[in-house]
Amino acid sequence: MPTVEQMFACLRVCQTLSNFYTDIRLFRYDEKRQEVYIIAGETLGIIIFSNGLWEFDDG
Repeated sequence: MPTVEQMFACLRVCQTLSNFYTDIRLFRYDEKRQEVYIIAGETLGIIIFSNGLWEFDDG
């Protein structure tokens, strides 16, 4: 189950992506790693950690 911090971070990230008219192609919660992963547009990958911090996926 995502943490409260992750849920708020997801809302902020998804709203920002939406403001820039970027399609969200994948939204997934990984139970083993306890991370949310978002793929947006053609090349954006975003990881949201359990503490609510997020970063772009370079890999």
